[in-house]
Amino acid sequence: MKTWKAELVLLLMTVIWGATFLFTKIGLNDCSPSLYIILRFAIASTISLSLFHKHFKFINKEIFRNGVVLGLLFGGGFLLQTFGLKYTSVSNSAFITGLSVVLTPFAFYLVERKPIGKWKKIGVAIAGLGLWIFTNPDFDNINFGDLLTLASCLFWALYITFMDLFTYGRQSREETSLLVILQFLAASSIALLGLFLIDFGSIKLHFTSNLIISLLFNGIVASFFLTLLHTTFQRYSTPVKAALIFALEPVFASIFAMIFLGEVFGSLNYLGAAVLLSGVVVSSVIKDKTSIKQGK
Repeated sequence: MKTWKAELVLLLMTVIWGATFLFTKIGLNDCSPSLYIILRFAIASTISLSLFHKHFKFINKEIFRNGVVLGLLFGGGFLLQTFGLKYTSVSNSAFITGLSVVLTPFAFYLVERKPIGKWKKIGVAIAGLGLWIFTNPDFDNINFGDLLTLASCLFWALYITFMDLFTYGRQSREETSLLVILQFLAASSIALLGLFLIDFGSIKLHFTSNLIISLLFNGIVASFFLTLLHTTFQRYSTPVKAALIFALEPVFASIFAMIFLGEVFGSLNYLGAAVLLSGVVVSSVIKDKTSIKQGK
């Protein structure tokens, strides 16, 4: 598959991820964070197992290890990000989570020991500036939620990097489905741990129509379908370019908030979005010599 087609899929995924904020916000009104994540991944796991259970005959130690590693990073990122939102502002959370675009090149180099092209570094710097302008975070008083969200950012950077390491150039349809199933199961175990360690004394669950809609969207669309697409298509791009594309998530989240919640875009939002998008374009359009040699 051509790289631009795969990256278009990643962009469409990012648009949908932007909508998940609205659904998650609605769902958390009636459900504790850890329990919400457990239910979300339970839906995704059930669908995955019902569709791909026959593929377990192809599993081996390497696939099992890779799926568990991805799932622990996946679940850890979700858990820390969700709890962080309890203590910090949406703008701070959006900016800090977006910092994965800055951390991913370092994670990529530390894990894969591959050089990062000059234009990708420039694109990352531009995107980081755009994120700052767009979210306008308030760091006068850094709180516990900011630190939790920063930790989740490290998980996302490693998740994107290991996704490349485990899938690039050597993945079958069966391996893809097994990695998806194992990710959900491992992520659910992390959420279950969070439920007992953090939420156990204050578990909240009210099965309202809003919660059901929220869980169905995030469980079926955002978790099952998007994780399947992510596991399938990121191998045709690079971790750095994927992180740059995913950095657009706060922009799309704000657009959905503007449409459905009546939030207003200010001049800084438009400027930041434009700068962020230019960083993605610079990294994607201008080819480095290292990128050409690696075929990406």
